Amino acid sequence: MPAPLCNALGDYVDLLLDAVCAVDREGRFEFLSSGAERIFGYPAAEMLGKSMLSFVHPADRAKTLEAASAINTGQIRLDFENRYIRKDGQIVHLLWSARWSADKQQRVAVARDISKLKQAETRQRALYAISEAAFAAENLPALYYHLQEIVQQLIPIDGFVIARLTAADTLTLAYQYIAGGFGLESVLAEDCYVRLLAADSNGLPSVVQCINQQSAWLGVTLKSPEKLLGALIVKTPEPLAVVGNDDAELLEFVAQHIATAIERKELLARLHHYALYDDLTQLPKRELFYDRCRQGLANAQRNSTRLAICYLDLDGFKPVNDVFGHAIGDALLQQVALRLQQSLRKNDTVSRFGGDEFVVLFSDVTSAAAVLAKTETIRLELSRPFILGSHVISITPSIGIALYPEQGETAEQLLALADQAMYQAKQQGGNCCVLR
Repeated sequence: MPAPLCNALGDYVDLLLDAVCAVDREGRFEFLSSGAERIFGYPAAEMLGKSMLSFVHPADRAKTLEAASAINTGQIRLDFENRYIRKDGQIVHLLWSARWSADKQQRVAVARDISKLKQAETRQRALYAISEAAFAAENLPALYYHLQEIVQQLIPIDGFVIARLTAADTLTLAYQYIAGGFGLESVLAEDCYVRLLAADSNGLPSVVQCINQQSAWLGVTLKSPEKLLGALIVKTPEPLAVVGNDDAELLEFVAQHIATAIERKELLARLHHYALYDDLTQLPKRELFYDRCRQGLANAQRNSTRLAICYLDLDGFKPVNDVFGHAIGDALLQQVALRLQQSLRKNDTVSRFGGDEFVVLFSDVTSAAAVLAKTETIRLELSRPFILGSHVISITPSIGIALYPEQGETAEQLLALADQAMYQAKQQGGNCCVLR
């Protein structure tokens, strides 16, 4: 090729955004176009004569050597990807096309920076993974664990802490993982999220680094569109490591979606609670009681034991609302629920069916006499006066009882019979227990 044309082509090569490189058989750089400095961050003079492997990300060196060996045998590679570490410490993702030049005894290659494409793909995968975790996790601790796994796949970390703000604006550690134990690392993590939230309250950037001689932590705020939820803090694996801008931006992106996932999970938990628990007394509603009753019946059938259902109605509750108002009536129902809970064992269940009606499930009872003794204890407990503000209110319960297997074999049968027995107690003047 004539020298003027060769020089002209060289000028064109230097205009390319891609890097054109040539290395010898051992992988030492012999030529670098101007685009190489834009991609690698090093002037060509600092790379010439040095092995390419000294610039390759350690995790990609083995596959890079394998690809180089194949190219040296005459293979042409058009789609090889690996990562290099720039002079400023940032990681750059490269797509290579390369072939072996027999006459020059060189590998000639063109490298294209695909870091932005990789970042977009990584963010998209993270978004899918976070959304899937929010849907699949059974509860918040399980969600936090899944989120830790997702972040560990995106960024090399060996510490992951989620700090949450409570309703009283105090910090609590909702989740904490630190490889190798806690100790001083916990102190540094705490310092990081305290500084982070202080910076956020002053309108400063939402990313904070906390570094000492042992480790480096990076913290980002967890924010929903409506409020600040807390902070996410991760620990980098190398002492005094400074997380690159790309990793910081990625973690900030992930944190935004983590906040959304946490808020969505909490909303679903609240909706689930409202669906199953009475808003006034926090006792199980009818649907949850039926579920526990069926479980109790299955256990009783399997173990040949008894259970009992007691239907309870408050005598004279309506006049309480009429005389003292519904606020006092609601407070009375809350106190009744509390006394009922305090009168039961852990494996028993009390539910509010509506109004002033409560139903109790006694599991694993020994005899009818034992059930009558339990319900008599409840009757006496509810007959004690209730002090509600400046008011002293006395009420009594009417209680109907049905036993399994003597009176019925299904939850529906037992509830119907216990309800009938409760009305018999009412007809007898109330303030008594009737066994069906």
